[in-house]
Amino acid sequence: MASHNETAGDGPGYPFDETATARAVIDGDGVLVEWSEGARRLLGHASADVVGRPAADLLAPDAEFVRPSSADNRWSGGLALLHRDGRTLDVWLLAHRRRPELGDRSDWLVVSALESEDRRAPDDPLNTALLEQSPCATAVYDERLRLHRINAVMADEVSLPQERIRGLRVPEIGGRPQSAELEKHLLRVLLSGRREDVETYGRAGSDDRAQAWLARIAPIRDAEGKVRGVCMTAHDLTKQYQARQRLQLVNEASIRIGTTLDVTRTAQELADVCVPALADFVSVDLMDPLDHGGEPYSGPLSAPVSLRRAAHRSVNAGNPEAVVKLGQVDVYPASSPQADSLLAGRPIVATDPATTLSEWLAWDPVRGERVREYGIHTTMSVPVRARGATLGVAVFTRFRRPEPFTSDDVLLAEEVTARAAVCIDNARRFSRERETAIALQRSLLPRTLPRTAAVEAASRYLPAARAGVGGDWFDVIPLSGMRVAMVVGDVVGHGVQASATMGRLRTAVRTLADIDLAPDELLTHLDDLVVRLSEEAGGEGTTGEVGATCLYAVYDPVTRRCVLARAGHPPPMMLPPDGPPREIDVSPGPPLGLGGLPFESTELTLREGTVLALYTDGLIESRERDLDDSHRLLRQALARAGGSLDETCHDILQSLLPPTGASDDVALLLARTKGLPTSQVATWDIPADPSLVAPIRKQVVRQLDTWQLTEAAFTTELVVSELVTNAIRYGERPIRLRLIHDDTTLIVEVSDSSHTAPHLRRAKIFDEGGRGLLLVAQLTQRWGSRHTTEGKTIWAELTLGEE
Repeated sequence: MASHNETAGDGPGYPFDETATARAVIDGDGVLVEWSEGARRLLGHASADVVGRPAADLLAPDAEFVRPSSADNRWSGGLALLHRDGRTLDVWLLAHRRRPELGDRSDWLVVSALESEDRRAPDDPLNTALLEQSPCATAVYDERLRLHRINAVMADEVSLPQERIRGLRVPEIGGRPQSAELEKHLLRVLLSGRREDVETYGRAGSDDRAQAWLARIAPIRDAEGKVRGVCMTAHDLTKQYQARQRLQLVNEASIRIGTTLDVTRTAQELADVCVPALADFVSVDLMDPLDHGGEPYSGPLSAPVSLRRAAHRSVNAGNPEAVVKLGQVDVYPASSPQADSLLAGRPIVATDPATTLSEWLAWDPVRGERVREYGIHTTMSVPVRARGATLGVAVFTRFRRPEPFTSDDVLLAEEVTARAAVCIDNARRFSRERETAIALQRSLLPRTLPRTAAVEAASRYLPAARAGVGGDWFDVIPLSGMRVAMVVGDVVGHGVQASATMGRLRTAVRTLADIDLAPDELLTHLDDLVVRLSEEAGGEGTTGEVGATCLYAVYDPVTRRCVLARAGHPPPMMLPPDGPPREIDVSPGPPLGLGGLPFESTELTLREGTVLALYTDGLIESRERDLDDSHRLLRQALARAGGSLDETCHDILQSLLPPTGASDDVALLLARTKGLPTSQVATWDIPADPSLVAPIRKQVVRQLDTWQLTEAAFTTELVVSELVTNAIRYGERPIRLRLIHDDTTLIVEVSDSSHTAPHLRRAKIFDEGGRGLLLVAQLTQRWGSRHTTEGKTIWAELTLGEE
């Protein structure tokens, strides 16, 4: 059995009389297990007589008792109990579960006070000490809310003697805005008769140090219960308040610092968070990474130190305390707060400008004058370091707040600066990667679009404002027969890897376009490539996350036919010469990288002067609006298209993208179709008779004379002779010869129904053949073959106007 002292919860060695309280312990089964001497005084039963018996045996016959539920850990109330001599006593009891975690299995401690009445005289010191000797600042106000009495603690806090301020109101005593607000609470308690707790923060009396107080206000009632005044006790919560403020500042710093991946913006966020919560003026100076090859400096430092001002913030408008302008580089010598803290690698607090900073202020009279002008009395310099590298220094100063920096302030500044340092380092790393990715992206995208007889084109590429450079690309690829291919694609992801993948896909598209694959076949080959890239990007037994979308279109200015295919890419829009813009219905196709799924081509005829708009999803996808609104804005911008495609590109970007920049990469390609007049095309059906090659050459010469291209007649005759002869000898009927020309190029095409493509080879000395295509390759600008649905076409291009 536990001793009485341990049961009481007062701990061993309690030196005073315990018999003033009746105490018992009842176990979970309702059996008495402990019985104190005070309980014997109350009911007359000795411990040996009741311990081990049910507690219910002590209830009077007519007593009503409701057992507490398992959720109740405390019970109080009056009960009729049996005295040992048979009398019934009405006793007020208070009971607590000693181990609430055990629920109904817990013991109950039951107590009752035996000496609750005050038998002391009215002038007993305990009565008078209630106010005078209270450790809390206490004040009593009358029914007019004028001061009636305060104790010595309150007098010390307000720094005024009681006899001087008795009869004054709270605002008359305090003289601060918080005092008027406090009087409103006093009035509410006086009128309602209900207690109130009020937290205030300010300076009490003549003390310049701000303090936080919890004011507990209660009504004072007379014997009849009428409210005669109010009593207020004030509890100093300054330490708790400051701890909450520090925690709030750290939490705010975690939210407000690092919202972007911009170095100067992040530095400014550090300054903004700390003013005025921690300091009256904050400056952030960073080391210039260009001085260290673009990397943060991780070696030992020596004075003087060159730093660039990244941010500053003051409680005064315009930051008049700042000596250095934003973006300006300044040199900080030894003994300056910036250099000293960087060299020491820890925060340094200077609280006496006249001595601690005297050498530095003497070296820099401008700063010395600012210190004297604004009354700067304390400075704290905190190094900005992250991942073992020194990024710069943050300087905190106070002049409006009279109190110097404390050790808690130093820890707080270190915590906030450390968070900002990580964000600044992340921003620098992102900026370096972004610059690298942009340089790579620009080098992989076409610098200028080729001038072709098929289309007039203009383009735009914008990297994402925040997410970094991605893998969007566009291209215009001249094809044989005056045709042109237009492509727009988008690699999933951002950064250097996405840009590199984009470069590989763009090269693959140009290679596949060079062999004149149909759009659906080209996307099939490109899909296989993306699948292989995914396998290469994965680790052991895994597949990498490489994916892309693409739109590929081929336009023929002779037939004015356009063939398109897309792989999970947004469909293009078109603006006819005399109609409203509309979306082209192209079979969607799966994104690249899924593998094994088919792609379909869509073919349509375009009138000359039709504007095609090919773009990536970054142009139309936005958090501020849905896709239908984006498409509507795009159609409106296209409808305003005038003569210049460059102006239309600019108008489209201005209409669809926010001023702060796109959230994703944007690639836009506009192309206005041209048509080649029939007068610049000549076609002949060729009989499979070698003897007719000579008459065909003569017809070609006459056609060139009609076109006034006689300077190209000799070369063209040789090329036509070789290609037609090869088609008659090795091809299958029907055979067709076609000449096409514009201002700069003459194209010779020979088509037949055979699918066997010729190849260039070097003939040996005694070979009778094999020199035809070699001769064609030497006489023309370029040559090649392409497969068609009817067979193949061998073509050769001659540049006009050259000797």
